[in-house]
Amino acid sequence: MADSANQGGARPTGRKLAQAASAGHVTKARKGRNSRTVKDGKRPAGRESKQADAAASGRRRRINYPRAGKGPIHRWLPSWRFVLGTFLFLIVLAVAGFTAAYALIKVPEPSEFAQAQTTTVYYADGTTVMGEFAEMDRTIIDTSELPDYVGNAVVASEDRSFYSNNGIDPKGIVRAFVNNMRGGARQGASTLTQQYIKNYYVDTTSSYSGKFKQAIMAIKIDREMSKQEILDSYLNTVYFGRGAYGIEAASEAFFDHPASELTVSEAALLAGVLPSPSSLDPALNPDQAAVRWQRALDFMLEDGYITQEEYDAAEFPETVATQTKETYGGSTGYLLQMVRAELESDAGMEAEDIDTGGYKIVTTIDKEDQDAAVAAVENLPEGASPNLHVGLVSIDSSTGGILALYGGEDYLTNQVNSSTDAVAQAGSTFKPFAMVAALENGDTLANGYNGDSPMVIDGATFQNYQNVSYGWSDLVKATANSINTVYLQLNRDVRPDVTNEVAVRAGYPEDTLGLDAYVQNVLGSASPHTVDIATAYATFSAQGTRHDTHIVDTVTNSAGSVAYTGPTDGEKVFSDDVMADATYAMQQVVNSGSGTTALALGRPVAAKTGSSSDNKSAQFAGYTPQIATAVTLYQTGEDGSEESITPWGYYGEITGSTYPADIFTEYMTTALADLPVEYFPERTAASYYAGGLYGTPAPVAPADTSTGGDITTEEDAEEPLEEETDAEEESDTEEDEQQQNPDDQSTGGVGQNDDSGGTGGSFDPGTGGAGNTGGGTVPEDGSDQNDDSGNGYGYGPGGQGQGRQQGQGQGWNQQGGNSGG
Repeated sequence: MADSANQGGARPTGRKLAQAASAGHVTKARKGRNSRTVKDGKRPAGRESKQADAAASGRRRRINYPRAGKGPIHRWLPSWRFVLGTFLFLIVLAVAGFTAAYALIKVPEPSEFAQAQTTTVYYADGTTVMGEFAEMDRTIIDTSELPDYVGNAVVASEDRSFYSNNGIDPKGIVRAFVNNMRGGARQGASTLTQQYIKNYYVDTTSSYSGKFKQAIMAIKIDREMSKQEILDSYLNTVYFGRGAYGIEAASEAFFDHPASELTVSEAALLAGVLPSPSSLDPALNPDQAAVRWQRALDFMLEDGYITQEEYDAAEFPETVATQTKETYGGSTGYLLQMVRAELESDAGMEAEDIDTGGYKIVTTIDKEDQDAAVAAVENLPEGASPNLHVGLVSIDSSTGGILALYGGEDYLTNQVNSSTDAVAQAGSTFKPFAMVAALENGDTLANGYNGDSPMVIDGATFQNYQNVSYGWSDLVKATANSINTVYLQLNRDVRPDVTNEVAVRAGYPEDTLGLDAYVQNVLGSASPHTVDIATAYATFSAQGTRHDTHIVDTVTNSAGSVAYTGPTDGEKVFSDDVMADATYAMQQVVNSGSGTTALALGRPVAAKTGSSSDNKSAQFAGYTPQIATAVTLYQTGEDGSEESITPWGYYGEITGSTYPADIFTEYMTTALADLPVEYFPERTAASYYAGGLYGTPAPVAPADTSTGGDITTEEDAEEPLEEETDAEEESDTEEDEQQQNPDDQSTGGVGQNDDSGGTGGSFDPGTGGAGNTGGGTVPEDGSDQNDDSGNGYGYGPGGQGQGRQQGQGQGWNQQGGNSGG
């Protein structure tokens, strides 16, 4: 009977099948796979098969989609009943959801409002308070006593539909949603009522769910409060910038008078800065502030809040100078300002959020180290020029965290941070970068140059400090004695641009002032910040791993979640072998050169002194395996220009080996007190024998025609060496060094052009060898020349390594304890 039902090939509809079945013309469908309706001997597939089965069985689908019995196009078009039903269902669902949300979301009483919270900054221990950010500068007033145009200026600028909307602006919401979906500048569509809620509720966010909650609360508040009450509360809570919350504090901060005395122009300006108080302050951005001011006036006129006469009479108002809060008083103010700057630049936090978010900020500053840094500067003898400035930066070389920083005496009186804002010529603290470039190129510390003075190099004349000639000098001797002529020749061979690249890799910014590719750049013509020098030397301390220097360790929000963590990962930029050799050479600055003041620390220290031309700056930068510290002294004239440092106190000339070395040593004594004595990594035997080839000689800066073409720009005021001390004191120093320092680890080989020495002392354990007697000319006046430290230099394999013998020299001036060259 099933076959007869399909006679003629026409497919019966569901209704006809049902009729046929009721008439007894269709047998009951068989169970199993073969029971489905067959058309022309073929089984319908997929959805059609299911429809056929449903039709054959007389069942009706709950959702007739695709629509049965329709053409190939119409069957996919939903019926008007389906569309209408779906629409009504969504409306009912939305109304139900809104009703539920409206019932569940409560508006607390004003006493329950989450007022903006103070952000607290702590030292590294996380418990000692360094300072606080923006305790509310707010005075609650009765805004009904203000001229009407004050509140209306805000309405015209921020929410022109305020008096007619129900707390939200549906048109604005749709407009903002469409714009955001199209990828335009993100819009918030917030009414004044919604902004008022945002000022009170820290749990509302810029997400869509947060905006929905904010909208529900706005509708409720709009029903519970009058428009004037909402406007009054808004004016008393909104942030205007300059640390001022509310219209009263803003009027005082910008115009130095109460809000009741605000003019139309002044009210328009305050209304105009509301979207971005930090960037629209006329003191910082007068052009953009004027645009916003004009916009507010135009809307006030259009909306009838001011007359044409008032509009025409309006002039852009003058504001008073920004008053810095007492929060930033003293030397701690520089630290707090650095914390704020780092949060804004690296953490992406806005100023208002920092001031009102109730964050706990833990810095990297160690309280004891910071106190020691301040004390070391304050302990300088009286009599210094009032225009003398000191910068000090100390860095944990394993993380890049700043342990201590001295930026000045009082941030309130001078906002220029002498460690991060001011720059000064680097002097000879720049020379190690050329040495590292040579070592990376395959050179060794045993290689050397003629260290006589004066010397013509590529047509320009240069000289050493006090025009002393040192004869042939290897890189160790040249570093210890800061021999200009040796380093100029070295820099010419490795190329100044390569030396600059090494400095940048170590931590100098690429845009450092004066970082030019001339031969004499090795003498420190570049002018970095003190923090740049400290960063570079921290890279040396960390055996070639550079870290981002930072002052913020962690930021925790008011809910207890970590919102930001300072960077601690490092990047390997120099090899261990190169760093071991460079550090060894720089240790000799302390052991026997111009930095012997730091021997008082009683542990391995590598360092370099630096002084610029005409003594306009003086530096001492050094490091142990744990900490790197840089100290800079510079002096400015009344007009702020550089000038030579006026000598005072114990020294007749201010160089890197004087007060900078004193400050460094005094500070590091405290900073290292609780740290174990660590030794620098040993050098490898290969570093003594590798050779290298250099590229094209580098250019020399154009000659100064006013001096006949000779260039003597190197540190004419380079640090004085031990010639400044009497012979008896020098002899005692040598004996003390031998007692303090264990012997070298291995027997040194043949020395190069240095006097022989006895059993020496460096911080490397072992027994040092003896250098051969070097050649040199004895001056007629008997003054010290060349290696005045009395140390021979022995190089070569021996035992487990190479030792540099260091001890009592056998020189021509034996009575004075100094060796000849």
